[in-house]
Amino acid sequence: MLLPHLPDAFTAVVVGAGGGIGQAVVKALSASQRPSRIIAVSRSSLEFADPRIETLTADVSQESGRIALQQHLDKQPVHLVFNAIGILHDDANSIAPEKRMNDIDADHFAKVMHINAATPALLLAAIKRSLQGKHPVVIGSLSARVGSIGDNGFGGWYSYRASKSAHNMLMKTLSIELKRLNKQSIVLSLHPGTTDTGLSKPFQGRVPENKLFTPDFVAESLLNVMSQRTPDDTGSFWDWAGESIEW
Repeated sequence: MLLPHLPDAFTAVVVGAGGGIGQAVVKALSASQRPSRIIAVSRSSLEFADPRIETLTADVSQESGRIALQQHLDKQPVHLVFNAIGILHDDANSIAPEKRMNDIDADHFAKVMHINAATPALLLAAIKRSLQGKHPVVIGSLSARVGSIGDNGFGGWYSYRASKSAHNMLMKTLSIELKRLNKQSIVLSLHPGTTDTGLSKPFQGRVPENKLFTPDFVAESLLNVMSQRTPDDTGSFWDWAGESIEW
């Protein structure tokens, strides 16, 4: 059963719904009769045939976009939040994972940290009124295994690693505050594995056979992982297969 701890006719918000994983999450949710309202947030305009899906064109990395989502929700309870936004490279701005310390650029570092770490926290802060209360709420925010300090055996990718580590700390810290505001809240950092999307495209040549996943597979896997978690798991870090990841 999809997200059994959530009530029937639950409200879901998917941020980054224009990307590969975000679109797949919207698709997976709409395949179930359980949600009554799915709010798909993207920087670009989207169209869906399902009348339960509401689209909101907004860039949540900017304050104006977060305010737009806040106003759209109008303090109504939200039961599921899935954050699928992130940056690994940006050809237009010459941003790429650093191979060595001399490649670190302060402006590029700040951009990656803002998108991957600060924005998810600012997003949840903006919609806090919809998360607090007595209703069940599950928050899943995309992280990456390379953000694990304990699992870092290869080095490199300085900005991306640091941003995902910061993301995890922010989600952990936020989970503690949200627990005081809603005892049924579950906040999770999620590693999707290497997914066949634009984010991973330049690096897929090094992916082992059978380890490059489709967005549909990842969406279903992560929703399944979220379905198995309880409030006791809030503030934890999981991969697509349901295995916990060390910090």
